[in-house]
Amino acid sequence: MNLAERIPSLDDKELRNLLVNARRLENSGTPKQQAEAGELIPLIETELDARKPPSKPKRAAAKPPVAH
Repeated sequence: MNLAERIPSLDDKELRNLLVNARRLENSGTPKQQAEAGELIPLIETELDARKPPSKPKRAAAKPPVAH
């Protein structure tokens, strides 16, 4: 099983660490590491986004009463 296939099974902390390392390698790794990191980063970010709880919709500000 390659690293991309393992992403869904990693916990949140492991995913965040993997993302930090992938970003580091994307900037300072060998060309092979940079290419692999470039492929993994979107997968990791997508998985982390999918795990975020849905945000609560913001309520509209109350409108002042209309004077008659």
